[in-house]
Amino acid sequence: MKARHKQSRDPRGHWLLLLLVLPAMFAVLLFEGWTDHEVDAAKSRSPCTEPAPDAVAYGDGPVVGINSGGIQTASMPARTVALTFDGGPDPVWTPRLLDLLRRHQARATFFLFGSQAARHPELVRRIRAEGHEIGSNTYTGAALGEASAPRFSSELDLTQAALAGAADLNTTLLRMPRTTSPDTLCGKEWQAARQATARGYVLVAADKASRKPAQGLVRQFSQTATAYQKTAKLLTARGVDRFTTVSDGLDLTPYTPVSTLARWEGTALIGVTGLGRTFSGAMTWVLGIAGGLGVLRLALLAVFARAHVRRLERFRPGAPWMREVTEPVTVLVPAYNEEAGIASTVHSLLDSTHRHLQIVVIDDGSTDRTAEIAAGISDPRVEVIRTPNGGKATALNTGLAHARYEIVVMVDADTVFEPDAVHQLVQPLAHPAVGAVSGNTKVGNRRGLLATWQHLEYCFGFNLDRRMFEVLECITTVPGAIGAFRRDALLGVGGIGDDTLAEDTDLTMALWRAGWRVLYEESAVAWTEVPTSLRQLWRQRYRWCYGTIQAMWKHRGAVLDVGTSGRFGRRGLTYLALFQVLLPLLAPVIDVYALYGVLFRDPWQSAGVWFAFLGVQLASAAYALRLDGERRRTLWSMPLQILVYRQLMYLVVIQSVVALLFGSRLTWQRMKRSGSAAEQIGGPAPYKSLPTR
Repeated sequence: MKARHKQSRDPRGHWLLLLLVLPAMFAVLLFEGWTDHEVDAAKSRSPCTEPAPDAVAYGDGPVVGINSGGIQTASMPARTVALTFDGGPDPVWTPRLLDLLRRHQARATFFLFGSQAARHPELVRRIRAEGHEIGSNTYTGAALGEASAPRFSSELDLTQAALAGAADLNTTLLRMPRTTSPDTLCGKEWQAARQATARGYVLVAADKASRKPAQGLVRQFSQTATAYQKTAKLLTARGVDRFTTVSDGLDLTPYTPVSTLARWEGTALIGVTGLGRTFSGAMTWVLGIAGGLGVLRLALLAVFARAHVRRLERFRPGAPWMREVTEPVTVLVPAYNEEAGIASTVHSLLDSTHRHLQIVVIDDGSTDRTAEIAAGISDPRVEVIRTPNGGKATALNTGLAHARYEIVVMVDADTVFEPDAVHQLVQPLAHPAVGAVSGNTKVGNRRGLLATWQHLEYCFGFNLDRRMFEVLECITTVPGAIGAFRRDALLGVGGIGDDTLAEDTDLTMALWRAGWRVLYEESAVAWTEVPTSLRQLWRQRYRWCYGTIQAMWKHRGAVLDVGTSGRFGRRGLTYLALFQVLLPLLAPVIDVYALYGVLFRDPWQSAGVWFAFLGVQLASAAYALRLDGERRRTLWSMPLQILVYRQLMYLVVIQSVVALLFGSRLTWQRMKRSGSAAEQIGGPAPYKSLPTR
């Protein structure tokens, strides 16, 4: 093992990144949901239990203020019309209304939603620049009489912040949502109106439709196509001398000075709003693309797996009509502190139906009794080589130097072979173009939920992938647990490299680039021991992922190669980059957005999409289990696997990518073995170390 792998550190920056970025993203989406979807905002008002005060309902006009002199009302002078537009600014109709008003040299008052002002600050500035007046229509258009105290304050204060950031103004004019003429300021809305006037606002309602323009009026419109048509008609009405703003017609002060702090707050609000909308829009596309790719992947897995079973058995190298491979085989078993399972592994190989074997156990500087146990097995086919600790790649290369035969099988020391596994594994090597064969790795120790999840992952995620990869000619990994190789192919690529932590993936990619084909033999079954604790699982998968990304970068040139190497590069490396690196990196963000969808969009639709995707995955997993001859009762744990286990795997990818970006080097993480690989098939009990004398 190279020194740079020994002198490594475990980066912590990714945790800080997640702790800062994900909550920040969720906070932005939370604010977006609060405003865009009006969470906690009443969309209708309660019936009035008390009428509006007489001074308001039967006063002098629709403009209402409360000061030390009590309730004051006013109406526009005769032959003067104040055009007022609620909501918006709308990106479609506000510019058209402004153009219409400019043609008629008329001015109007725009009561804006703060949320829309924050989204379209350029329209707010245009309204102000063209001489029109701006008032508040609250932030989201919620009924203020139904709002809680925090909501009430937020509706008014956030609107002022948005206007301050967009156009450097602080308005004194307020139109309360869902009110029209003064008599609608009744019940709870009147109580809210009193609170608003206590903050310095002047309330602007509208005159009743029966009032004529010649009498002077405040006309209320929305910012829609219908409002546009009615405004155009009113602008040509007779008996009107001028169309002006509310404050100009009544000699009011529409704005107060804006503080520097308020301006900064408004700028920040506009920035957060823009970020939220951009992020929300981008995530809609990301979710659509990711969901489409996910479904496409599942469909491809099913289609190609079926093709692998039904058609390729007849034509691929190693099919029954081809010659049987009976040549002797060298089996390399690298081992470091594997006393718990080494005996089970070697005995399973000795029981092989392929009798001509050379079994080389390379003890890589173990500090336990691994070497003694292996050497104590009385069979001339077993050889034990002791070397100083140098890492798995070094141990394999040492064993390769001692190999006497042209076919080499590599086996992890925690793996137990089926009796016919070696024989089945080497059969595809009958074709001279095949340089390596991947076997079918199964989980031997399936006790507990964590092991069950890994069992599903091996059948559904690994083995089903290999079926598809074989059809597409781009198998990316011959696992260290069970793989067969031509000795000359291994020597031709320089043996097993030690510059990545995924030596099996690196070797497989090197073989493709050297022009060899790599196949998958599902009938060659080996049982391996998987981690039984989250800590061990994390270390194992961190090493796998880190090493895989290293190997992908090392062999990135295969994308531009021609022939077999090019097909592997463009298919295999692209698949790994999309589904094993990019999507896991996006997964936490997608999960945050999914939670946003449940909270602020249609929860039933979100749940429906999730369960539909779960159903597709369950069907695919059931098919994978059937192909592997496994019971499908373990499918009950798959929903939990998606919710818990896969999140852990996503974090592994994030940590691996951040570690590489930070230039960190990862140490070899060895899993503590229990020797339970043969547990599922009732194999021999694991060796238990005896106390030394």
